[in-house]
Amino acid sequence: MIRNSMITIGVYGFDGEAFLDRLAQAGISLVIDVRQRRGVRGPDYAWANAQRLQASLAAARIAYLHLRELAPTTELRHLQYAEDDRQGVGRRNRRTLAAEYVRRYTAEILDPVGTKPIMITLPARGTAALLCVERDPEACHRSLIAGRLIKEHGVAIDHLRPD
Repeated sequence: MIRNSMITIGVYGFDGEAFLDRLAQAGISLVIDVRQRRGVRGPDYAWANAQRLQASLAAARIAYLHLRELAPTTELRHLQYAEDDRQGVGRRNRRTLAAEYVRRYTAEILDPVGTKPIMITLPARGTAALLCVERDPEACHRSLIAGRLIKEHGVAIDHLRPD
């Protein structure tokens, strides 16, 4: 069964307990991780590192899938970091993506990979969540994936943010 709605969520701004609570409130049964490196720097976000996150999700009866093929490459991440530096914006405070990053991510990752890896894994029960690190979806490649899901499949997208 193809689902017609999904959510996106980032790590920043949550602690581990609040993150799991938001997933439960949204009826999430599958987290689709679209990060290249599944670690987050700093002790406040150690809960979001792959092994800890997967253990917490399993305990909460939420399935986990890593779709690395939809993650930006190191080169693309550094392109965005350079734009952040140029604008004097900290990575955790970014509000938008650089135009060149959007163009290249779309051409180099999203166009070739497409949305099929997501659509074929959507759960029959519950809702799936696209996961990355940025608090705001507009500052993250997950918004580009979400936009493609809306355009190609009519999927309704809701973006969960910390309170």
